[in-house]
Amino acid sequence: MEFFFKFKRIDHGDLWKNKARYLQLQLRDRFRVAVDRHRSRQTMFSANGYFSSTMQRWLQRFRDFRRESLPSSSFYLKRVSRDFNAEEDSVILRMLQAVAVPVLGNVCHVFMHGLNRVQVYGVVKLHEALLHRPKDRPLLTVSNHVASVDDPFVTASLLPPRVLFDAQNLRWTLCASDRCFKNPITSTFFKTVKVLPVSRGDGIYQKGMDMAISKLNRGGWVHIFPEGSRSRDGGKTMGSSKRGVGRLILDADNIPMVVPFVHTGMQEIMPVGASIPRIGKTVTVIIGDPIHFDDLLNTEEARHVSRGKLYDAVASRIGNRLQELKVQVDKLAIEEALHSHNCSIKNTERAAGILQMVDWESLGMESYLSLEGNSTTQRQEILMPPTPNVTQPAESSSNGYQRMGFSSRIRDYMDQTELMSFAARGLFVKRRAKEVPADRREVGPLMAWKQFLEAHASGQWNYT
Repeated sequence: MEFFFKFKRIDHGDLWKNKARYLQLQLRDRFRVAVDRHRSRQTMFSANGYFSSTMQRWLQRFRDFRRESLPSSSFYLKRVSRDFNAEEDSVILRMLQAVAVPVLGNVCHVFMHGLNRVQVYGVVKLHEALLHRPKDRPLLTVSNHVASVDDPFVTASLLPPRVLFDAQNLRWTLCASDRCFKNPITSTFFKTVKVLPVSRGDGIYQKGMDMAISKLNRGGWVHIFPEGSRSRDGGKTMGSSKRGVGRLILDADNIPMVVPFVHTGMQEIMPVGASIPRIGKTVTVIIGDPIHFDDLLNTEEARHVSRGKLYDAVASRIGNRLQELKVQVDKLAIEEALHSHNCSIKNTERAAGILQMVDWESLGMESYLSLEGNSTTQRQEILMPPTPNVTQPAESSSNGYQRMGFSSRIRDYMDQTELMSFAARGLFVKRRAKEVPADRREVGPLMAWKQFLEAHASGQWNYT
């Protein structure tokens, strides 16, 4: 009997243990199943999963197909109609362009020629291409890109004001959408001044390039920077021309007239990081002869060359021509700077000669004395502050004083125009004092008050 109860206690204990073990196994199995299912979903749909990576590859291929950014071996001729994107050229937009473009162009023209100095070489070539080209012949101008305001400042400085009032025949240009079309306000402004948006990295078959080609197909004028971006070293060097300029030329219905020009000096008007353009600077522009591509296109070999290589050949020719003009404009800028420096020296010498002819003693401005002591003695000067780099004394005395001419010292303190103006006043001040009678001489303010008090005290005026 005792054995039976003992066995029954053991049996009940084992049963509870088995139930607990069974429950533990069920919980573990359920937990493992849940984890496995979660892991399978994560592996399938996560960024590192097979299904997700496959979908990403297909989406990327679809985006590439939409953007038509094909490899160089698959470039093709893409025709663009004259009325491409015509629905966006509304009547209101054209009216705004008719007002905004002339205003902006003339303001830039006045700024460049009025507040700065522009030296243009070969401007007749641009005027001939713009005003006297055939009616259906488009115009494409290419230039280097130095500052953010190259267009419209340089472009407006090359045209006479009467041409700037013709908004319909003025240039179209391209600008990156992340710079000029950030918000609705800037987008509206740049659209009214005839700027087309392009997206960086979207290839040469994007909508912005198609819009530029449609403007060329209408016989319009498009200006482009073949480098694609501004110079990284302030205009000292030029980058290579991109393939997009080749597409603008080859995919247009008629081969446009390509006129290159290169400028220097805009890096001083609008340095990198500046927000306000500066004044008093000099800009030098040289305009080259039109670039021809007949030897590249009208040959038998051109028919068997891929489209991408033709784009590269056209862009390379434009880049080489711009490099040649860059060398010429840098040389002209150096010569102009040397000429201005020589003129400044001649004007200074001429002003010094005029000063030597002035009767300074009659003005009470005789030569002054300055004490020249030892290195430990403080230098004392009369009438003028100390002037460095004085090398030739006029005469010296035994007591340590040095007599210097007034004209040789004043040149370091005054501008040449101020010197000439001051000298002209000094030449005639003595003569004027002699010619004017004593009774007509101008009465100073102190003398006038004195005479006023005396007149009220004595009842009469005294002008003597």
